[in-house]
Parts: sequence; structure tokens; C-alpha cells
Amino acid sequence: MTTQVNTVQGRKAASDLGRTLIHEHVLVGFPGWFMDARMPAFDRREAVARVVDAFQELKGHGVTTVIDPCPMDLGRDVEMIAEVSQKSGVTLICATGAYVEDMGIPYTFNTLEVDQIVECFVKEIEDGVAATGIRCGVIKIATGDGKVSPYERKILTAAAKAAKITGAPLISHTENCSCGHDQIDIACGAGLPASSLIVGHSDGRDDPEYQKSLADRGAYVGFDRFGLEMLIPDAIRMKNLKALADCGHKDRIMVSHDTVNCWVGSYNGGDPADLLKTLPNWRMTHMFEHVFPELKRMGMTQEDLDHIVVENPRRWFDEAAKAQGKG
Repeated sequence: MTTQVNTVQGRKAASDLGRTLIHEHVLVGFPGWFMDARMPAFDRREAVARVVDAFQELKGHGVTTVIDPCPMDLGRDVEMIAEVSQKSGVTLICATGAYVEDMGIPYTFNTLEVDQIVECFVKEIEDGVAATGIRCGVIKIATGDGKVSPYERKILTAAAKAAKITGAPLISHTENCSCGHDQIDIACGAGLPASSLIVGHSDGRDDPEYQKSLADRGAYVGFDRFGLEMLIPDAIRMKNLKALADCGHKDRIMVSHDTVNCWVGSYNGGDPADLLKTLPNWRMTHMFEHVFPELKRMGMTQEDLDHIVVENPRRWFDEAAKAQGKG
């Protein structure tokens, strides 16, 4: 049976997703963004037009699908995601799930039992978000720096259970390349195979052994912050990506930029535009304009790169769907 994936415009075969970036954001707003009265009012029409332009530029590089893993509590706007998808012609997939405890909104899920949170995630996947009818295709999980809080463990457990029920895969946020193995342990402890999980932001430090250790367990490894060179130079990301491919784990590599195409509110108390000025390559086309050409100069082939952006996302959805209801 062909794996069917929820997109913001309906179901689509995983085999038809094509060239895919796995971690880009249409819009992000940190909790309480609307409380910062210093920031200008959000102009939705201008924002949609600007983001559509960015996705159409990306489409010009042959990208047909993008996953926006914005969780429930980070300003997620599934109707805006759907509008951008419809106007740009790029297939977009949205997420259910919750963010890191100290940067998210933990109150409500702290009051619910694990199975009640499972019900919330399943409802957004099977019925849609609120009254929009827009169904989520992935589940976002997140852990903090160096440790998993009891709240985060609760969310991860609920997410893994929801993944088993629905066949939707997990995509994660990690802080400073930590807790990837904890995420795998919790997912596997709930009966999921590690292949149902992308351990996100695993490219944020120069640690090829850590990256290999995640792939050795069967998880997908997110090299998904290209362009964010305030964290680590892209040259190191590329070196480690190629090393992971060279040691036999080309099948476990996922790539993206984690761009934020539209911010609402402030970022760390300042205007997000000021951050963007310091990161000229933090944009969705950077992969195809600079990263892939450099990886080819380093010895990777176009076939290798197409495998990473076409075959690996398709297989991730296929493997997650096969885990549905098992165990």
C-alpha cells in the first residue's frame, strides 16, 4: 500500500513528495509575542506576499515539498501555511506537538494525562486543527539543553504513542546537540522504531561521532540549520555531513535550514530583522546555491544529494507508516 501523507491541501503519496526540505518555518511567534507592544502590528497580507515569494524562489530550485514543524505553542498558523502553499505551488506539511518547556507554553499539557495529550495530537492528525480541516502530517517533539524535563518526557511519550496510532513520524528540536539519544530511547520505549524520528539540529556542533551514533541506531540525523553560522560554520556542517555519508549512513541524512520566513513579535527582546541582517545565508535557497555545489566539489555526486532530499524524506514517511499499530 502506498503511504499517504497529510499536507495542508489534502493527502498526497509519499512517493510524490519529490525534492523536500524537512525543517523550514512559514511563521514563528514565541509565546506571548503579542505582549511586546514595542513591535509593529502584524500585517498579514504583506507577510503572506513576502513568504509566497520566498517559496516560489525555492520552487525554482526544484523543491516541491517543505515540512513546517512549528508546534502548537510557537505561533503556529495552519491557515497561513495553507495559503502560502496554495499561492506558491509548494506542498507544505504542518505539525502538531509542543516545544521545549522553558520556551513553550506548558501549562495546559501539564494539567493533562499522557493519554489525553495523545488524544489531542491524534485529533489534529486525523480530524484537523480546530475547525480548519487542515490535518497535520508530522509530530514535533523538543528537549532542552543537556536534560529532558519531566514535562518534556511526558510530551515525547504522548507523541510516540500518537505516532503509533496514526503513522505520522516524529521530528525533533534539540538544544546544543544534546538529548538525541534520550529522544530515541523514549520513542523506542513507547514501541516506535528509531527510524520514525528525525533528531533535529544535530549539526550544531563539530561532533561526527555523535551524529554517527544517532544514525547507528537507525534514526535520521538532522543537518537542518545550514546558514545559521552564528552557531557553527557551514564548512563544519558540510564536513560532518560528508563524513556521515562516507561511513555508510547516506540513508540517514536529512537537510534543511530552519529558516523563519516571518516573525511575529520580538526575538530575545529585539527586532528579528536585526538578527537576519547578521545571517546573509540563512534562507531557503542557500542549500542549492552554495551548500550542494560545495558538497559536490568535496566529492559527493548529484545522485547522492538527490538521494538525501528525495529518497530519505519519502522513506521516513514510509517507515513511520509501517510502524503504525505495531508492538
